[in-house]
Amino acid sequence: MKTILNSFKITFITIQFISIVSCNSNAQTSTIAVDEFEKGITKIDIQLLDVRTAEEYNSGHLQNALQANWNNETEFQNRVKSLDKTKPIYIYCLSGGRSANAMQWLYSNGFSKVYNMKGGINAWKQADKKLQGAVETKQISMQDYLKLIPADKTVLVDIGAEWCPPCKKMNHIIEQLEKEKYAVIKIDGGTQTELCKALKIDTFPVFIIYKNGVEVNRKEGVLSLEELKMLLK
Repeated sequence: MKTILNSFKITFITIQFISIVSCNSNAQTSTIAVDEFEKGITKIDIQLLDVRTAEEYNSGHLQNALQANWNNETEFQNRVKSLDKTKPIYIYCLSGGRSANAMQWLYSNGFSKVYNMKGGINAWKQADKKLQGAVETKQISMQDYLKLIPADKTVLVDIGAEWCPPCKKMNHIIEQLEKEKYAVIKIDGGTQTELCKALKIDTFPVFIIYKNGVEVNRKEGVLSLEELKMLLK
């Protein structure tokens, strides 16, 4: 009987191992050289993610890169929720360490193809490849911001950033609101850092509802069209 039980355990463990291998057979993770990385990000339907801080990102980043700070667990996990797990994702950081850890996390959480740039931005610069730098933007004062808010109607203020994955996911919903003639004011929180500090905003996107010039509600993260309409009633 003991021999039969041991045989059963071995068989069960073998089946589990085969199942795990089968489930992950289509998954790919790899740390690749700069030239291969550059070639990969020119393909259609890939996702490009910078896992450095927002400050590092603004000092120079790859074109069309989204941003999610690996060192901020909550921010990172909230932002990558908006990425497509079935599409390849290319990630990088300053020297390759953070992005290597992020690659393994993404792989463990269901992303099918993840590629990390060896040496990160440092290697990219050493290869004399171009970065997209931060553009100096005139800061909107709190006084000027409040002047944008109409005193006689309800308005939605959408504060987000081009490099924020959840913001990108919300774009079509905001566009639909505008098509339906809802009043929407868009603020680029990625560049309007002083205004975000004044409004006590430290995550994107944030939606603030004003009625007759007074803030009555604010929500953050990905919302449905119906949820936004309810807030605007």
